[in-house]
Amino acid sequence: MAESHETGKKGEQTAIKYLEEKGYQVLHCNWQSNHQEVDIVAKKDGYLIIAEVKTRKSAAYGDPEIFVTRQKQKMLIKAANHYLALHKSDLEVRFDIITILINGEDHHLKHIKNAFYPTLL
Repeated sequence: MAESHETGKKGEQTAIKYLEEKGYQVLHCNWQSNHQEVDIVAKKDGYLIIAEVKTRKSAAYGDPEIFVTRQKQKMLIKAANHYLALHKSDLEVRFDIITILINGEDHHLKHIKNAFYPTLL
């Protein structure tokens, strides 16, 4: 497995652990539909959270959240709409980004709630 893929998987596991410790109920990891993937689907406090996880070993090229482009945001919105249609959820949707910078065994996690809004795209 490629090193970047391993880094991504480690980041997703770290994000899931973080969310569960904060009281989120993780419903799905790597949920896929129509060639679209959502890293984490969770719920808490009446919200369905669609979370994109970005993990890097360095911020040399910029903070990880800047790589959640408008195109990626549109894909996440489309996937969320499909998820809601399939699961008949009446929860309000929130789009979060979780960034993780890994340095050996240490990591720095940042949770950006309401990272973007579908009406602005």
